[in-house]
Amino acid sequence: MKFFILFTTLLVGVLGANISNISIANNPAARLICYYDSSSFSREGLGKLTTTDLEPALQFCSHMVYGYAGLHNDNSKLISLNQNLDLDAGKGHFRTITNFKKKYPHLKILLGVGGGRDENPEKYLSMLEASVNRMAFINSAHALVKTYNFDGIDLGWQFPPNKPKKIRGSIGKFWKGFKKIFSGDSVLDEKAEEHKEEFTALVRELKNAFRPEGFSVSLTVLPNVNSSIFIDVNAIVNYLDFVTLAAFDFQTPTRNPKEADFPAPLYELNERNPEHNVNYQVQYWLNGHCPATKINVGIAAYGRAWKMSSDSGITGVPPIPETEGEAPAGLSSLTPGFLSWPEVCSKLPNPSNSHLKGADAPLRRVGDPTKRFGTYAYRIPDDNGEHGMWVGYEDADTAGNKASYVRAKGLGGIALFDLSHDDFGGRCTGDRYPLLRAAKARL
Repeated sequence: MKFFILFTTLLVGVLGANISNISIANNPAARLICYYDSSSFSREGLGKLTTTDLEPALQFCSHMVYGYAGLHNDNSKLISLNQNLDLDAGKGHFRTITNFKKKYPHLKILLGVGGGRDENPEKYLSMLEASVNRMAFINSAHALVKTYNFDGIDLGWQFPPNKPKKIRGSIGKFWKGFKKIFSGDSVLDEKAEEHKEEFTALVRELKNAFRPEGFSVSLTVLPNVNSSIFIDVNAIVNYLDFVTLAAFDFQTPTRNPKEADFPAPLYELNERNPEHNVNYQVQYWLNGHCPATKINVGIAAYGRAWKMSSDSGITGVPPIPETEGEAPAGLSSLTPGFLSWPEVCSKLPNPSNSHLKGADAPLRRVGDPTKRFGTYAYRIPDDNGEHGMWVGYEDADTAGNKASYVRAKGLGGIALFDLSHDDFGGRCTGDRYPLLRAAKARL
């Protein structure tokens, strides 16, 4: 009897000490949100993501955000940004995508709005100012969701992004502060407070319209959007099913052409903007009384690549000075300064490129044993000052690290931006969707 009591006491103590870890580690409700930009269907060559290539990912995804829809220029109604693809009679992508729910009944599919893909971002602020425009948007959104069997709407609202900032040491920070006495801060939006209240009203009205039929409303905070300016976290969270923080692209060769650095560090780095990391963005929403379980952390399935110059140094340790903007485009994504994960992977040392020189020579990979900042790879310029490159990116290790961070913090889940930039064809290691798999395994 004494042995039984002692054993029970020890068992309760062990379980009590580890109950939080057990509840998080075995959380079946953890989200894995997969973004799918349908423009990838229109690419040529290896970058084209067909619905056949898409399907192997769906077993891992709890949600898919299919994009993109946007605002009509004249009346604020929600419309597809690729109507020839999405609405084609009998074989439109809207119906093809939502039909996947028959085979994968666990999957929720949301229609993505904006997402940085609408070519006229100014209308996203102006439409908020009139209740008649908000109602036109809500009615048209409800009609699209119901007609094409989506489970709801994800608002990737196109608020103006922050101005890029140069990385500064203490002297630079002092001088910038001195100059602000005379010049002041640049203003992103003269009517920011009004737009913040109006956006809250839009989300509230949209959720109230969707609630009777159980449709979801979620929010994606796009890269470099300052939540404190445009979003009243405390007022809005009760009307959102969840929020995804696209906490990456803090540094890009387009925004920061002269200085390369980690695009998506998990924690703050020395002498950097304290807001430019995942942990700061998460903590801001937690401080605004957003439930942790509503927050998802976004991961970019691509790298940002700068061209190194002869004055960029030889160590590769960021920040890299005197860069020359965007590195050449990859063969699949065809976007300067942007490399999908399989494009990055093909540039890392492997038997097929070990003997190559010049622009085809392999990059040197530098991992992140601290699990705090990210992975990068680089190639210093040759004697003629050519072919230098520095790229910061996510791989399976860093994707797993961010999923572990989500689990340790008790957050809602991970979101991948997007499936077309993961290795959906298994070209690198033979495994399809390695970043998605790594995140899933650690959740």
